[in-house]
Amino acid sequence: MNGSKHSISPSQELDHMAPQELRELVQRYRRIFSGSGYGFWEWDLSNSFIDWSGTFWEHLGYTDEDRKGFTDSRMLPNYIHPDDIEDMYEAVREHLRTAEPLNTCYRVKTKAGDYIWTQVRADSIRDESGRAAYISGVNFDITELKQTEAALRESQSRQARIIQASKDGIWEWYPQSNGFQFSARCWEHLGFTEEDDIVNAGQDRMSEWRSYMHKEDLLKFDAMLKQHLRGFGPFDVEYRIYDKHGDIRWIRARGKASFDVEGRPTRMSGTNMDITDIKRAEERVIKAKELAEKANRAKSDFLSSMSHELRTPLNAILGYAQLFEYDENLQESHKENIREIRSAGEHLLKLINDVLDLAKIESGAMSTVLQPVLVSRLLVDCFTLVQPQADARGIYLHSDFSGLENTCVAADQVRLKQALLNLMSNAIKYNKVGGEVKVSLSATTDNYLRIEVQDTGLGIDDARRDEVFQPFNRLNAEMSKVEGSGVGLVITKQLVEMMQGRIDFSSEVGSGTCFWLELQKTGEAEDARTLTAASDNFDTGLKLKVEGNYRVLYIEDNLTNIRLLQHFFSYSDNFQLEVYEEPYQGIFHARQSRPDLIVLDINLPGLDGYDVLSVLQSDPATRDIPVVGLSANVMSIDIEKGRAAGFYEYLTKPLQIAHMVDVLNRLFGAAGPDAIALQGVVKPMRTEK
Repeated sequence: MNGSKHSISPSQELDHMAPQELRELVQRYRRIFSGSGYGFWEWDLSNSFIDWSGTFWEHLGYTDEDRKGFTDSRMLPNYIHPDDIEDMYEAVREHLRTAEPLNTCYRVKTKAGDYIWTQVRADSIRDESGRAAYISGVNFDITELKQTEAALRESQSRQARIIQASKDGIWEWYPQSNGFQFSARCWEHLGFTEEDDIVNAGQDRMSEWRSYMHKEDLLKFDAMLKQHLRGFGPFDVEYRIYDKHGDIRWIRARGKASFDVEGRPTRMSGTNMDITDIKRAEERVIKAKELAEKANRAKSDFLSSMSHELRTPLNAILGYAQLFEYDENLQESHKENIREIRSAGEHLLKLINDVLDLAKIESGAMSTVLQPVLVSRLLVDCFTLVQPQADARGIYLHSDFSGLENTCVAADQVRLKQALLNLMSNAIKYNKVGGEVKVSLSATTDNYLRIEVQDTGLGIDDARRDEVFQPFNRLNAEMSKVEGSGVGLVITKQLVEMMQGRIDFSSEVGSGTCFWLELQKTGEAEDARTLTAASDNFDTGLKLKVEGNYRVLYIEDNLTNIRLLQHFFSYSDNFQLEVYEEPYQGIFHARQSRPDLIVLDINLPGLDGYDVLSVLQSDPATRDIPVVGLSANVMSIDIEKGRAAGFYEYLTKPLQIAHMVDVLNRLFGAAGPDAIALQGVVKPMRTEK
């Protein structure tokens, strides 16, 4: 060996092999062919004979007997998908013309009758003239690859359809190269088309886009982007942008950045959604809400004003009717007539109160304070109040507390009492004469206390169930003699729901109706006698129990109200009433004469009652004189405001004479808790500010 190297061709190497070595080599190749799953073949073009090796056809389910049909190349089209035959032959013809390696794929039929995809790679052996004599190649299964490609194409197509349907624009930003890609849809949001230069130009699209953004929102956009690139929160921002015609559009941009191993952003992909219509709808809703609130406030103001206007004449009607109770010269028949006048006036007053309550609830002006309330004690009070109404119609009232006498619920005591009185009053009004009303308590499984009011009236048709809680809908009861406003149940339902309770009813035509409400239980009362319900009902026959002489200053501009109090005080020799219709004159007289009591109307011309009270409180000469407010403003906020301002008492119109008697007894009665020696001065009960 002289170190020279000689190349030996494969054929020369085979020529030097012994027969045994050749047999071993053939066996080795057969094992390789058999284990690979490939189909190795050689096509003799002179006689159309194909010699097959490998397990490809076995993979397709064919037996050795079936494989005999594969040796004739003219039979191959029978095993190739009809749509692929021409493409296969064209690939072979192209190979024979160009001598380029054959590389094609087509679908082959399996023994079961379905098709798989196969990849074919082959080359030819040519004679001295360049004519192909043999084509040798390999087949292998690429079905899984084709399925993956099809799934990928379908996924891409699906995403394209979704994006097309959503009308969202797509963008991608490459921070390191400052490259930016916008889809055409992004520009369509601004009114541009594919023909516009801004869409097709290769300029810096990001700078161009930013030039259209609203300057105020551009700062917000940059801050959100900076925060996201630092890893704090998602990129999700809404901003305004000017369109092609200079009109404002709204865009919601959302995106997500990708980072390299060092935490630097490499790419950020996202979408643009045109939310202009949504924003405009929001603006319309907000505007409608503001208009509704404005209308609601106007309605509340109107009702409050109307309440004042209605209560002023009612003050005279009910006031004078009550004064006759103190007139010993009237015959009993006259008193009976006066009681009818008072009854009608009080009914009208209730209607006004119901409408006001409904307006307050709808406007959100009515509030509730939830605290533990002993239901049994409240029901006893309600029974007392509705008993005369029941007696008048021969209605039998009874209760069943089922051992729950000491159970308390979370409720506003005043509002719960109002709700219960509404239900019990309705059960009496809409009952048959001589009927029955039963009030019962029961505990629910979810820690609520149920209060049921069952009557024996005509019942409610199930077809009209949805009308029961509609305002001013009395289910044709307006055609009867039963008085009502049609809002009592509406108010009751809303009051119960304000107390986080539930209300509903069941009814059977001809047998009666059962209304029930449920409130959250808060526990048991330790001593039921310690929980008493506040009552603002006064005995209409309450008498003055005052000794000594007192001067009362009344500042009022309404002549009817003036005459009412003048008549009232004329029945007592203990009081001297002085009246001033102008607030400044009233203040001056109070400083000069220092009366024992000032009765002050709230709605005065020029200077309202609160201003007058403030002047009186700031003057050392008058600040200790008790002042009683008198007004037709009866909203809860008005009463609370009056008491907080420092009135000794805040009385509402129509004036209940018994209320005034009670105030005078407390102030000047010999046994009253606030009575002071005659030579002293009575101090008002103020709420410190």
